[in-house]
Amino acid sequence: MGRLLIVGSVAFDAIETPFGKTDKILGGAAPFIALAASKFNVESAIVSVVGEDFPQEYLDLLSNNGIDISAINIVPGGRTFFWRGRYHNDLNSRDTLETQLNVLADFNPIVPEQYRDSEVLMLGNLNPSVQLSVISQMEVKPKLTVLDTMNFWMDNALDELLEVIAKVDVITINDEEARQLSGEYSLVKAAAKIHAMGPKYIVIKKGEHGALLFQNDEIFFAPALPLKEVFDPTGAGDTFAGGFSGYLAKTQDYSFENMKNAVVQGSNLASFNVEKFGTERLLNLDPMTIYRRLEQFKKLTQFDIELS
Repeated sequence: MGRLLIVGSVAFDAIETPFGKTDKILGGAAPFIALAASKFNVESAIVSVVGEDFPQEYLDLLSNNGIDISAINIVPGGRTFFWRGRYHNDLNSRDTLETQLNVLADFNPIVPEQYRDSEVLMLGNLNPSVQLSVISQMEVKPKLTVLDTMNFWMDNALDELLEVIAKVDVITINDEEARQLSGEYSLVKAAAKIHAMGPKYIVIKKGEHGALLFQNDEIFFAPALPLKEVFDPTGAGDTFAGGFSGYLAKTQDYSFENMKNAVVQGSNLASFNVEKFGTERLLNLDPMTIYRRLEQFKKLTQFDIELS
């Protein structure tokens, strides 16, 4: 089983959806990634930064789920990154009401010595300069480096982002971001252009419409599981990334065929995440519940057909 190093924000979120609202709760990319990956019992660590206002109970929550928190830097007198958002009725769009970068604005990542030879590196959505710093600190090139990014960095730090993209094995972005990065409307053409930038594999997330995996001319599609209720989509993409990278760290098989399994595992965990606010649903998942939903995915996607 390979070790997984996770780099990403640890934050407070305040969320409003048509179904309710929260005050400050645990958020940021890294907790969703790490909690999803923890379902595969992988050895993992988070590299991040929080302020002195970050509750010990949240750190304990991560630690109690087998996640190494020793590289989460607590800045004395600092305040933790905070995001407040409101989702529209269809939950596919949202408005950012408030963003406070706080200690994240000056984040200087320090990779723990014992994780500088990690087999899998998961770069959560952050400033590309932070991601480059982490890559440069790895003493042994990871067997797999996965990048998650967003359109904000395409607008504001494109040159650095392209430098990161050239160094990774997998990039996960949504369909809108894939079109922006490539300049192509067709996602097949977009994937081909992004592949030429460096990554061997491209994962394009389509929210409630599933996810696409590309490697050269090979394409795999995994649908999203139809759900009776979607409560809060915050962190669904990060949960997908955590399930994807956690499964690959567990299996240590980085072939296209096993990437298909990883996409389904990520989609499966993301389907749970949206059923409650924040990380609540991930914290109360047992292996049998995960397995039963995987069986639903299997029934949804497998069929026999006669070709004449």
